[in-house]
Amino acid sequence: MLNAQFHDLKLPKASPEVKERQSLGVTSIELHYHSPLARGRKVWENPRVIPQKGNPIAWRAGANMNTTISFDTDVYIEGQKLAAGKYGLHLIPNGHKHQILFAHANQLWGSYYLDLEKDISLKVEVSDTAYSYSEKLDFEFDHQNDSTLILALEWADRRVPIEIKVDLVATVMQSLRSELRGANTYRWEAWNDAARFCYDHQQHLEEGLTWVNHSIEGGYGGFGANPNLYNYSTKLFLLGALGDKEAQKDLFEASKNLAGDRNAKLSFLSALLQNKCYPEALAMAESLEADFPDDWVMKLDYGVALYHNQKPEEALKVLKGLASDVPDLFTERLKQVIADMEAGKYQYPLAAHLS
Repeated sequence: MLNAQFHDLKLPKASPEVKERQSLGVTSIELHYHSPLARGRKVWENPRVIPQKGNPIAWRAGANMNTTISFDTDVYIEGQKLAAGKYGLHLIPNGHKHQILFAHANQLWGSYYLDLEKDISLKVEVSDTAYSYSEKLDFEFDHQNDSTLILALEWADRRVPIEIKVDLVATVMQSLRSELRGANTYRWEAWNDAARFCYDHQQHLEEGLTWVNHSIEGGYGGFGANPNLYNYSTKLFLLGALGDKEAQKDLFEASKNLAGDRNAKLSFLSALLQNKCYPEALAMAESLEADFPDDWVMKLDYGVALYHNQKPEEALKVLKGLASDVPDLFTERLKQVIADMEAGKYQYPLAAHLS
């Protein structure tokens, strides 16, 4: 008798292993499957390749081990909530309709031992569409935006799309609350960016204000404090969204004590204009005019501040004097701004909470 001999040679596999990772917001999605080839078979009509109606079993959505998919936050599959975790992904095709099964039993060989009563965490139904021919089974992530994407199984002449969605704000806020307790707690930029996320999505504004104050004032004992015109801009936006005009005025007065480069000063001046803090914007623009006499952007904002402080003639004089200074790409826009001011209908782009 001969003993069986084992080796670890690398040889081609009939169904290569595939691992894919995709981010959706701050959610990580990982997919693991084996990709068979059609090899001349009409796979969707061949029950030995893809069983139909669960007879005799569901389909493993690939070859070898069951296909698995994992999410590190809660998600919504075709509108139905699925908890964070790792799941076996199985299909029960019925013609052009498919039940998609997410099984918490995720270490199965194929679908042979899948218990449809006990192992399934979620079941949804989708319809397939015609597709340009794909010899190998493949999964694609596409049609993505901030909170939604389509995971599509593509094989032969069919495409089975599955919508995956996250609660973007909830997942990001949960992540930020955790991350801000680690190494990022000593970085003013982290607190400022987290606060800006709250403002940009117009949610958790009070918490965002707490975070930007941390960016400005530092943590325990004031450690890491870094008051600057960037986090002051973020605070200005949050105070505006919370309707605290008096606090905005106080913040402007405090900003006079801050140094900053051109970009920082332009950022804060723009924040004043976007929040309709027009007297403060004009005061700042006038104070910067001498420091940046040849800066066309600064002059433009100065003219805008004049216009919004009921000084249209002075504003137009400043803007018309910029005609030879602005880049060619901005020439038409400058003409439009001047035309709108002459018609008395110009409006500087407003902050999110005002627009």
